[in-house]
Amino acid sequence: MGKLLRNLLKSPMFVIGVSIFVLTLLIAIFGPLFYNVDTHARDIVAGPYAGSSSAHWLGTDHLGRDYVSLLIAGLRSSLYVGFVAGIIATTIGVLIGLFGGFRGGWVDEVLNMLTNIFIVIPQFVILVLISSAVKDGRSLTLIGLIIGLTAWSWSARAVRAQASSLRSRDHIALARLNGASTLTIVIKHVLPYLLSYVFMVFIMQVSSGILSEASISMIGLGPVDSTSFGIILNQAKDNGALSDSIWIAFIPATIVVTLTVFALYLINTSMEGVFNPRLRK
Repeated sequence: MGKLLRNLLKSPMFVIGVSIFVLTLLIAIFGPLFYNVDTHARDIVAGPYAGSSSAHWLGTDHLGRDYVSLLIAGLRSSLYVGFVAGIIATTIGVLIGLFGGFRGGWVDEVLNMLTNIFIVIPQFVILVLISSAVKDGRSLTLIGLIIGLTAWSWSARAVRAQASSLRSRDHIALARLNGASTLTIVIKHVLPYLLSYVFMVFIMQVSSGILSEASISMIGLGPVDSTSFGIILNQAKDNGALSDSIWIAFIPATIVVTLTVFALYLINTSMEGVFNPRLRK
């Protein structure tokens, strides 16, 4: 494990990706300590679309709220939704893929059929339908929950393939001969081999969760009484920023969400290059 970690630290993609993502986390966590986010993101501090100044670095939005505060609040919300969705989708996908792929037989067939059903159903359509039905009760946690419950299928498919390849290994056969139960074998002898792979799945699910929330929020179906990147872009679009070429209302939010997702992509790609021997060759 130490050798793999050293190889990761030698990867420019990994270092760049981690650096960018850690920076976003630090801004989301500690930004309110240096910038009055709760007040500035809620209260009107200047005129609509006021220009940048020493007090308001990126100016204001259509209501006169400080734009930097909105970005920090949006970053916190988007990361929260991404992590909630990532935890839920990864947990469900790993459990279904792990037990189905390792157990085989009718269990695998039933779980694989369920996975295939969720794969062929467009996730975005489900998100739109559920978000439209919830209406006034859409919170950040609920949006993350909905995204996680609809995004686990490809994780299950990927983990199932890995678990199936481990089923015939010698150490698994030895554990069976010693009388270990399926649950014990999965926890002690299968899951440790998949931890790096599960972590990569989680990273991509977080990234997918951030983009999914931004997508549904941009069409007006995001969390109620919250601020996220999608909501910032939706409000800018609905209040004439695009038609009036007020690019400051779009560009910063787009850059931040793009950098966040791109950082996660770099981390995942670099980890796959280190943990997959065939890619290293």
